[in-house]
Amino acid sequence: MDLRIHSDFSKLSLDEMKEIYSSVGWTKHTIEIIKQIFEASNVIALVTVNGRIIGFGRAMTDGVFNAAIYDVIVHPEFQKQGIARQIMEYLLDKLSNISCVHLISTSGNEDFYKKLGLKRIKTGMARYLNPNLASEYLE
Repeated sequence: MDLRIHSDFSKLSLDEMKEIYSSVGWTKHTIEIIKQIFEASNVIALVTVNGRIIGFGRAMTDGVFNAAIYDVIVHPEFQKQGIARQIMEYLLDKLSNISCVHLISTSGNEDFYKKLGLKRIKTGMARYLNPNLASEYLE
């Protein structure tokens, strides 16, 4: 298995990325949305196996004080093999000089991020336009 982690978004198939989002139930990510959010992200981790994309993660940062990590996703066929950990380690390495790195975990994955050194925050706040997400993530 030829597993590679890189950040060259221009050489990847948006169709494969859409399939990965769909494979974990994130069905609102169209090709256009995927292109927009990855072009707006300034730190990207893309995982390929034998040239096929199987996972990714992305972050946005001001380059000094703050960053936020989003969309750490691995296709179900490749989960439980340490790939998400590699994605996170890649992103955190690229953000190693940033004072504060935020991440909102999907429900049930909090322990995974704790093992990587992230901790709950006391003053976290958010607004969700989607009522289902608001009821899941907000107090």
